[in-house]
Amino acid sequence: MDLKIAGLLDLDHTLAREYLAQFEYPWQALDGIKDLIIALGAGLDKGEFEERAPQVWVHRTATVFPTAYLGAPCIIGARTEVRHGAFIRGSALVGEDCVVGNSVELKNVILFDHVQVPHYNYVGDSILGYYSHMGAGSITSNVKSDKTLVTVKDGGQAVETGRKKMGAILGDHVEVGCNSVLNPGTVIGRGSNIYPTSCVRGAVPPNSIWKTGGVVVEKR
Repeated sequence: MDLKIAGLLDLDHTLAREYLAQFEYPWQALDGIKDLIIALGAGLDKGEFEERAPQVWVHRTATVFPTAYLGAPCIIGARTEVRHGAFIRGSALVGEDCVVGNSVELKNVILFDHVQVPHYNYVGDSILGYYSHMGAGSITSNVKSDKTLVTVKDGGQAVETGRKKMGAILGDHVEVGCNSVLNPGTVIGRGSNIYPTSCVRGAVPPNSIWKTGGVVVEKR
């Protein structure tokens, strides 16, 4: 499977385009998300974005519900909804037309445009591609239980990331079913679907379906 950024993500749908284009693999970009957001925020059009708190920039067409928490630094894009009880811990770049729902927690993430994490999701140290969607209760697990460095398993190959913390990389148009767990180092190719209540590990090829028991079939 192609694990490179170019094979997973359309960079035309994120403010992080130039930043991500520097890297070969998406997990290489995770360390710099905080600094990226601070740099981007300083250059945003003040007519379009309101700095609601130091280093918290919200587009004037976005909707942030009263009980949502926005931790610095973060950017919330145009027409995005951040709903009641959402907890953005910081270092979150959220694109346009996104949904960050009730009881959702974000930490050190890039959400491309049109991403939906609408109900009870945890997304940490992850990148979610254009029009990707995580069903209710689905989460990214970003630290291995034995605390060793994360590898991405692609068939019989293990690709070293050098990272202790890495959640999941979702390619464009990925659908994750309800109550699924994406284990550390999960990479899901463009256009793939994950069955509800799945426990996913490693690389899932593009245009595939991850079924119950980890059976992967090609979409038809």
